[in-house]
Amino acid sequence: MALKTTFVVQPFEMHRNRLRPARQEPAQSEFGALKKAEALAARLPGAAALKVVADDETGELEGVTILGQFGSIPDDFAESLLGG
Repeated sequence: MALKTTFVVQPFEMHRNRLRPARQEPAQSEFGALKKAEALAARLPGAAALKVVADDETGELEGVTILGQFGSIPDDFAESLLGG
């Protein structure tokens, strides 16, 4: 089992007066994810920088860590990551 760490930014947009996830954007590093999330939150309601650890062979998710949150994030965002 080979674990691979990737960094992504999850932006959020408003739809019918509710926050919903927009398309995730990849980042090269933890620092890059934080900077990109902060920049996106300046023009969108909010964004979160995430560290994702998954099995490189099976794609099975080992864990997701929220590195930073900027702007408005849904209240249940952290729980939705854990719940899948």
